This record gives sequence, C-alpha cells and structure tokens, in this order.
Amino acid sequence: METNAFVAVITGGTSGVGRSTATHFAASGYDVAVIARGDEGLRQTVRELQDYGGMVLGISADVADARALDEAAQRIESELGPIGIWVNCAMTTVLGPVDELSADEFQRVTDVTYLGTVNGTRAALRQMQKRDSGTIVQVGSALAWRSIPLQSAYCGAKAAIRGFTDSLRCELLHQKSRIRVSMVQLPAVNTTQFNWARNKFPQRMQPIAPVYQPEVAARAIFDVAIARRPPRELWIGKNTVMSIVGNMFFPGVLDRWLARQTWEGQLADESEPPKREDYLYRPLTTGHRAHGRFDNQALRKAVAVDSGVVGVAAVAVTGLLLGGLVRYLKRSQR
Repeated sequence: METNAFVAVITGGTSGVGRSTATHFAASGYDVAVIARGDEGLRQTVRELQDYGGMVLGISADVADARALDEAAQRIESELGPIGIWVNCAMTTVLGPVDELSADEFQRVTDVTYLGTVNGTRAALRQMQKRDSGTIVQVGSALAWRSIPLQSAYCGAKAAIRGFTDSLRCELLHQKSRIRVSMVQLPAVNTTQFNWARNKFPQRMQPIAPVYQPEVAARAIFDVAIARRPPRELWIGKNTVMSIVGNMFFPGVLDRWLARQTWEGQLADESEPPKREDYLYRPLTTGHRAHGRFDNQALRKAVAVDSGVVGVAAVAVTGLLLGGLVRYLKRSQR
C-alpha cells in the first residue's frame, strides 16, 4: 500500500463511523478536515484530533447544500493543502413503516444521505481533477444491496449511492482518470444512529446482530483509501457478504425471511425517552462520540471481502453448474 501524502476529508465526522474514521486518519499522521453541521460536535472532535499532532480543520456545513461543500473544499485546499482522500460518511434517517413516514422526511433523508454523498463527491472531484489524483470512499451498507423493513428511506438512499458510484466509476475509467472511487459496505455498527434517528415507534430501535464497533469500519475505510489499487467495493462482516450474495441468487426467499425476522428484531425491550430530540433537521448539541449504546455486544473484528473476488468465484461456480447441467442433458438424450 502507498500513502496519499495529502489531506483526508471526512463528512459526518463528529460521531459514529465518521468520528472513528477521522480519528484513525489523524492517528496515522494525516492532516484531517472534518465537515459536520454542529459547532459543538466540531469543537470536541477537533480538540481530540489535535492531540495526534497533525493539522485539523473543522467546518460547519450541511452536506445537503452543494455550494457549502464546494466552499468547504476550497477552504480545505487553502488552509491544509491538496485533498488526497475524501470520505463521504454523513447520513441521517427515519425509522418506521413507509406509511408512517412523511414526504418531507423521505426528502430530508435523501437530501443528506444520498445527495450529500453526490455533493461531497462532486466537491472532491473539482479539487482532485486539478492534479488527476485522489481517492473518494463512499461509506455504504449491506442495506445498499439488500433492503430491510422499517428502514426504507435509508435503504433507498444507500442503494442510490451505489448506483451513482457505479456510473461515476465508469466515467472515470472512460476518461482514463487516476482518481479512484470505492465503496465500503458496512454491517450493523455500534454508533449513535439509533440514539439520534427519528423513530416512529414508542420502543427504542436496535440494529440486527451481529453488531461491530466503529473502529472496525474505520480500519476498513482507511485501508481502502490508502490502497495502491483500492477494491471496487469492500464488504465488511460475514452477514454483509451473506446478505449481498444471497440477494443475488435468492431475493424472494430473503424477502420472506426478512419480513418474518427483522421487524420485531429491530424493536428493543425498552421505551424511547420522552420528548427525545433527533438529528433529522438540526444538529444535536450533546452525545457526539464514536460509540453507541451497544458496547456490550459489539465485535472488534470482522472479515473483509473484496467484491471482485466474490464475483470471480460466483462466475466460476456458475460455470461449473452450467457445465454439469449441459453434461447431464447430453447424457439424458443418448
């Protein structure tokens, strides 16, 4: 692997996977820029990252605002130097059945989670194209491939990111660009998401096990970002691999299994605190940290699978099956 001797930018970098990723880059000697909405979260994060000795810049911006991200990218280049890595991690969501979500809530989740990634990618490209160099990492999810009930807005946004990224990758290849784009598909992660997300249920919601610590995601994102030849996609966690591959071959079976298992499975045996604030439209002023409330069950290691390896294996297995079928048909006709 070779290190990009530039600046790393992380959107949504004041909590959860974004916070852990920013910390990992700072600890590895990178100058880091963190983009998020809340001033208090930015102050806390910048102070923490400065302890690692590098230059740190916190910028308050809503990723749904394309102009704000363009201005942020220009400021980062001016104050820290050339952007070598841009990680799109900002997201928001609403938890509940489709018929209980409003049109405005769907719009906001789409604006932040999907269009925020588009805006961040375009802002990064404008700077990286000057040097024809850099790496963009989209923080995805197993849900980008295999949706589950009660998370339709989030699943739709993550699937849209995957479609957008595939298109962009083809364009960069056609242009013979040296800018690289990868997507890291994450499993359930122990972050503040289920403390902060708008919830339509009186019960607290929880991720589907197994759950991993955010440092697992941060290490994977870092490794992809600095790789000489980053993978097209990296799938983290055995359940991520199983759900993606399973959805390729048995989507109807998964529909029925998920309908039976994951509705109640996401509902915890405790009530939501009364009048709990959420982060859909406004940043929260407290609780900015990498870890959520699931430390007692979160795992610290996960398998990481290059999607290209899975693709080659799938083609090989399919070829063997088809070859066997052809031989069987020929023998049966004798």
